[in-house]
Amino acid sequence: MSKIVVLGAGISGHVAASHLRRKLSKKHEIVVVSPNSNYQWIPSNIWVGIGRMKPEKILFPLAPLYKKKGINYKQAKAVSFFPEGDKDETKPYVLSEYVVGEKKGQQEKVTYDYLINATGPKLNFEATEGLIPGQNKTYSVCTYTHADHAWQGLNKVIQQMKEGKKAKILIGTGHAKATCQGAAFEYILNVEQELRRHKVRDMAEITWISNEYQLGDFGMDGMLMSYGSMTMKSSEMVEMIFEDRDIKWILGAGVNKIEDGLAHYENLEGEIKTESFDFAMLIPSFSGHGFKAYDKNNNDITEKLFKGFMIVDADYTVKPYEEWSVQDWPETYQNPTYKNIFAPGIAFAPPHTISKPRQSKNGTDIFPAPPRTGMPSGITAKLVADNIIDSIKKGEESLHHKGSMGNMGAACIASAGYGMTQGSGISITTYPIVPDYYKYPKTQGRKLGKTFGEIGLAGHWLKLALHHAFMYKAKMKPFWWLIPE
Repeated sequence: MSKIVVLGAGISGHVAASHLRRKLSKKHEIVVVSPNSNYQWIPSNIWVGIGRMKPEKILFPLAPLYKKKGINYKQAKAVSFFPEGDKDETKPYVLSEYVVGEKKGQQEKVTYDYLINATGPKLNFEATEGLIPGQNKTYSVCTYTHADHAWQGLNKVIQQMKEGKKAKILIGTGHAKATCQGAAFEYILNVEQELRRHKVRDMAEITWISNEYQLGDFGMDGMLMSYGSMTMKSSEMVEMIFEDRDIKWILGAGVNKIEDGLAHYENLEGEIKTESFDFAMLIPSFSGHGFKAYDKNNNDITEKLFKGFMIVDADYTVKPYEEWSVQDWPETYQNPTYKNIFAPGIAFAPPHTISKPRQSKNGTDIFPAPPRTGMPSGITAKLVADNIIDSIKKGEESLHHKGSMGNMGAACIASAGYGMTQGSGISITTYPIVPDYYKYPKTQGRKLGKTFGEIGLAGHWLKLALHHAFMYKAKMKPFWWLIPE
């Protein structure tokens, strides 16, 4: 019998646990350790953040589902890692701490044969002074509670505009090295459309602020894409969208301090500037959780497991930007020192950024960190689960399933308003996520035809359909596994 422990119940953790339970017999134990009591479909937080979808529509409690499916569940947080056990416990384990109930505050050794670290990122708001969700007129859509609170703040500003008060709205990234520009991009389009619906668009000045060097970078160094019968740069597409909606933009901005209605930032020219606002939604930087790791003699071995995020089968050699390649990126998400530990999704440490690193004239790094959210999180979680399943069934290590972000595509549908007749959507498909300049030297590292953009109402319908499909899948309803990651 094997015991597989999954840390985290977000997209990666839940996908991994679901496939493990479906494909392994009940003699094998699946344990999920997560501080969250609910699963949330994060892409739909955007609609919660404009008041068009209630939080209960994008979440469900984990405990009843896991009990029904035969998955053990502990509402606890991982504290530290002991991949060799210790003097009292011969099996490897994770030290966890319960966060609710009678056991709150108690720590427990959770032993395992295989460990999947799917803890995702720490939302590192404190890396930017004053960037606190719900304070200083700034908000977040990173969780359903944040998004619900953001709608309350936005609605307050909308009501003030209806009374004749003009407003400035600022949306984008809240740190010089933040990622997840895609979520902010989707939110700004939804906010703009919502203001039109409330008939107050003429009362608002909307501004995009980002650490991107160009519009449409999205932490992926931008892209050359097929757009209808044309070939278009993602920067040109986003500029067209913003100009059509009268959205201003500030680029190469490293936000470093927030005060009440003021965002202080440094730009690539080294200038220190300030942008005022009445409502802001700024994505924070993501970081690792600061986990520690120890060997069986209680010596600190954190550097063998973590480099901020977890170390996997990537090439972490420090080298110039010109020497980076898709071969640097991991394929199995296995830790090289402890072969029974894996880290899919956002939990793995990327070997380098995807966008070209840039510094301001003052020496400040201002560029996006690489995205690993959504589709890549699900795909990497499934391949990790499949490799563990094969290894258990064969009785020896099997890493047949592989998937590098250098040969993996991703589809992103950014809604631009909610409604079956009034909504819209910007659909962008990228292949590969990490550009391969060797294979596709003339098209900025990506394959045209598989990298394309479209705009239209059908995109919104697809986004809405995917919401329902993935909620169905996450609830593990009949034949859920037929829905791809």
